[in-house]
Amino acid sequence: MASSPAPRAPRKPVTRRHHGHEFVDDYEWLRAKEDPEVIAHLEAENAHTEAETAHLAALRETIFEEIKGRVQETDLGVPVREGEWWYYSRTAEGAQYGIHCRVPVADADDWTPPTISPDSAPAGEQVLLDGNVEADGHDFFSLGSFDVSADGSLLAWAIDTTGDERYELRVRDLTTGVDLPDRVADTAPGAVFDATGRFVFYPTVDESWRPDTIWRHEVGGAGDDVTVFTEPDDRYWIGVGLTRSRQYLVVDVGSKITSETWLLDSADPTGEFRVVWPRREGVEYDVEHAVVAGSDRLLVVHNDGAENFELVDVPADDPTSTSDRRVVVAHRDDVRLESVDAFAGHLVVEHRREALPRLSVLPLGPDGYGDLVEVEFDEPLFAAGAGGNPEFAQPTVRFGYASFVTPSTVYDLDVRTGERRLLKRQVVLGGYDPADYEQAREWVTAADGTRVPISLVWRRDAVTPGEPAPLHLYGYGSYEHSIDPGFSVARLSLLDRGVVFAVAHVRGGGEMGRAWYEQGKTLTKTNTFTDFVDVARHLVAEGRTTPEQLVAEGGSAGGLLMGAVANIAPELFAGIVAAVPFVDALTSILDPDLPLTVIEWDEWGDPLHDAEVYEYMRGYSPYENVREGVRYPRILAVTSLNDTRVLYVEPAKWTARLRDVGAPVLLKTEMSAGHGGVSGRYESWRERAFELAWLLDVLGRA
Repeated sequence: MASSPAPRAPRKPVTRRHHGHEFVDDYEWLRAKEDPEVIAHLEAENAHTEAETAHLAALRETIFEEIKGRVQETDLGVPVREGEWWYYSRTAEGAQYGIHCRVPVADADDWTPPTISPDSAPAGEQVLLDGNVEADGHDFFSLGSFDVSADGSLLAWAIDTTGDERYELRVRDLTTGVDLPDRVADTAPGAVFDATGRFVFYPTVDESWRPDTIWRHEVGGAGDDVTVFTEPDDRYWIGVGLTRSRQYLVVDVGSKITSETWLLDSADPTGEFRVVWPRREGVEYDVEHAVVAGSDRLLVVHNDGAENFELVDVPADDPTSTSDRRVVVAHRDDVRLESVDAFAGHLVVEHRREALPRLSVLPLGPDGYGDLVEVEFDEPLFAAGAGGNPEFAQPTVRFGYASFVTPSTVYDLDVRTGERRLLKRQVVLGGYDPADYEQAREWVTAADGTRVPISLVWRRDAVTPGEPAPLHLYGYGSYEHSIDPGFSVARLSLLDRGVVFAVAHVRGGGEMGRAWYEQGKTLTKTNTFTDFVDVARHLVAEGRTTPEQLVAEGGSAGGLLMGAVANIAPELFAGIVAAVPFVDALTSILDPDLPLTVIEWDEWGDPLHDAEVYEYMRGYSPYENVREGVRYPRILAVTSLNDTRVLYVEPAKWTARLRDVGAPVLLKTEMSAGHGGVSGRYESWRERAFELAWLLDVLGRA
């Protein structure tokens, strides 16, 4: 890359001093978002990126058409029963956003989702909200809250039209389709009705974008909204919900390592919340309400003395009781217990074993608990999880299933008979045949002896066994978030061109249990980076690929991973895609006034007050460690101007510093989007087509 963007206006460097160390930051001036010169800089970078990728315009359009051509554009989701209605969303050809609808149930015993044609509205269909109508006139549109009252008469919904994740809350009368005068600005996502439908409970954020307060809004009321819960500790976020039984309103409070739950009897929505277990540093737990053998119980998934969590039940009226506390699912070293869903006749337990997410069903009988039975699948790699189960009395379990080769699938499982009913499998147009593709699991021994799993998928007739192939290696490795096997229509454009796709399940994620996460955070964070490098070296050593045929990708905290490996082992990669990358990590985590920083100290450490953490982060933070004399791979950084999670300034500074040392780097900034990128499915497809075309160009497959 010989060309450069327009010259940058010289600015006075900023000097940062902490713990006896001094760092001169030449590009901190790019943080001034409202400065015209900053906007001019970003626009010049965009123009430069467009010029440098102009030769890929035809390929971008081809890939976009491939994605579009494989998607059934006019489609609908599987209806979900809640109350007296079946709810679903549908999409229409040419429309960017979903249309949210419902039809009435046939009768009280109707648990079979209706068959609805995606091409025509069924009799009795009611459109609750058309995203295309609400998005009209806006460059960006995101729905943050969507909750229907228990009697089905009201809809609480909230929209963001800038990408900054501040939503305006509204209430719609579903009998007339007209919005009420109720409007609340600057809410966070997750508003819910109480069980009566008289009140909406919603969260707001503080100056650092931390959800810190829950409010009660009376629908149609003339008075001010009432604060019902505030969390003053900057390390904690909060959210509000309603138990499936509708017996309790729930306020969840959590930091990265500690949690606390508060309940309010739904019969008294103006009453006071009560704590289930008072918070204790390092203890995390979640709560579900169940009725077991006629008694009100609270099911608690917790890690107090159980690293991979266990499930206990306690009396709802005395949750701290030790004499009336029962272990329902015991702790296991090889199974990470993740959640429990309670229904009138059964529980659904989600857990992770052998780096795969699974679910089990535990029947409830008149005498209590039955036997826990895992739902089995026959593919070597898959992801399965419950979803779309809002009704307490339902006799079925709705769950989703997918793999790298099996498109997203929805089943209903009859708890009594064990019968599994296929409700929908994602339609992939263009003659897709899963038999054309193969997926596999491999294990890599890292430098410290740890076995790290890799998941791979490729097209059988496009890759020759024993010969190196172009390979796209993805990684994340933070927040105990797992990158599970899942289907992607866009990925087919790579696989069909002979590119192997692989996921490095590095430490810091949650694939192998809580210890896997603990070994890739704070003062062990560099394990995340070295695991990824060891995976890349393994793939080269095993002859699956070569450094000239290897492109890495990660986003957000995975973008930090990309920045780190670019510094650690640039010779291993031909290219790197860094999406909304957290690459100026030390600067951000040092500043408690930046959005969400204090919350993040439990994940990364507190470099502001701890010299050891400061030195450790200084050793890996990508921006500080860009080096002279290094032959960096080609790098594409993608960000959004209105991102409130990873600010645009991080990749802007990083790419400027990389260019100073001669790295072949491109920066693309969406000027009206947030952390998730552009809104609208067609625009998101175009964005992905841009990235994939660049990736194929690096791999010599353009």
